[in-house]
Amino acid sequence: MLPFFGLTQQYRVNLFTQIHEIVFHGKGGYDYDTIYNMPIWLRNFTFKKMNEYYEEEAKQSKKSMPAKSMPKGPAIREPSYSTKARK
Repeated sequence: MLPFFGLTQQYRVNLFTQIHEIVFHGKGGYDYDTIYNMPIWLRNFTFKKMNEYYEEEAKQSKKSMPAKSMPKGPAIREPSYSTKARK
């Protein structure tokens, strides 16, 4: 049963996850109290912009890295094990 006032468990998890992501990925630009007390629309906007920035950064990083193939070396053979124990 949900209390009359209060947040659902899932809403609280989402809220604190969003606050953590902004504080952690904000590179020191934000503190917990500032984000917690920020208006919801502004916190959502900040989160969205940070998410877009990091996704674009990941794309650029992936583009700039050449695709590496596995180096070819000598074939590795499976070791042969003795199946009978010595007496």
